[in-house]
Amino acid sequence: MATLKTNVRAVVLLSGGMDSCVCAALAVKKGSTAALHVSYGQRTERRELQSFHGICDRLGIEHRLVVRNDAFRAIGGSALTDVNIAIPQAHEIGKEIPVTYVPFRNAHFLSTAVSWAEVMDAEKIYIGAVEQDSSGYPDCRPQYYAAFNEVIAKGTKEGRISIATPLIAMRKSEIVRLGLELQAPLDLTWSCYGEEQLACGVCDSCVLRLRAFQEAGAADPVPYREQLIAKH
Repeated sequence: MATLKTNVRAVVLLSGGMDSCVCAALAVKKGSTAALHVSYGQRTERRELQSFHGICDRLGIEHRLVVRNDAFRAIGGSALTDVNIAIPQAHEIGKEIPVTYVPFRNAHFLSTAVSWAEVMDAEKIYIGAVEQDSSGYPDCRPQYYAAFNEVIAKGTKEGRISIATPLIAMRKSEIVRLGLELQAPLDLTWSCYGEEQLACGVCDSCVLRLRAFQEAGAADPVPYREQLIAKH
């Protein structure tokens, strides 16, 4: 159970991926931070939860909350939560929003974070949303978070909690460089959409990540299938 009225000033949504890890490292530098992880029936939920705890340990985040949201698995409509929908390879994705989009997912995550922030009297919610390299996901746009801040202002007890999106205008390669500068534990993160042992290297998330490390002039510390490394 979460402790009431702590000295925590911010809640960071920490999926266990690269962007949320860098976002968590930024939040920790600014003050006492709590971390929230939501398991929602995604294919890699066990691996992402492992990353969540590992990142928290490395960054010294003690206040943690893990919740489960079964709505997405029940609703379906996304390749991440429905095993009957194939995860496309990066080259198969066109200009339309891909099937890896989880319908309105971030609204669920943010709502949980706002509720927890209210209980702990925290003022900020950090989320590692990125617009430019997000495959067109509508809940990664700046306008979305501006609108959500209005909802928080109108729908909470004191109306003073706000969402921070420090990475939203950055490219993935810039996020890698920032993570290295902050000494964020990128080696503990997981980005692959479908695999939990070796990252596939061909899904959109893997390809974006591999390209980002390449453009940043750094080696990605995450293990990929050996036969696919040379392709990226």
